[in-house]
Amino acid sequence: MTRQYELVYIFDSALEEAQINERLDRFHALLKSHESPNPVVSTNHWGKRTLAYAIKGRQVGYYVVAQFEADPELLGELERSIKLDEAVLRHLLVVNEGLAPVSAPAQQAAADHNGTDESEEEAE
Repeated sequence: MTRQYELVYIFDSALEEAQINERLDRFHALLKSHESPNPVVSTNHWGKRTLAYAIKGRQVGYYVVAQFEADPELLGELERSIKLDEAVLRHLLVVNEGLAPVSAPAQQAAADHNGTDESEEEAE
């Protein structure tokens, strides 16, 4: 059973974009399976950003966010490969469960902020 994931990479800013893409291709190739021959849904390059604190002596990192579908069994090898690559300063892998449902109090607050009242809308 495949699940949707989101993976944020922070690469060493000294790398060229071609080197980063080469590493991404290598990492994402580990996700391919019979059920999902093209697992990567999207890859967004956020570019170079100043880090909040130094990581491995670096003040600037190159951020990339990837969204993909994969079997949970494949993630162990992916994370192992990422950890072994010294050019990856940090990474974060999370399950992408979509947008969180909006609760009733939040909907009421949004309606109040817009100047409307839900009870007035229902009466119409």
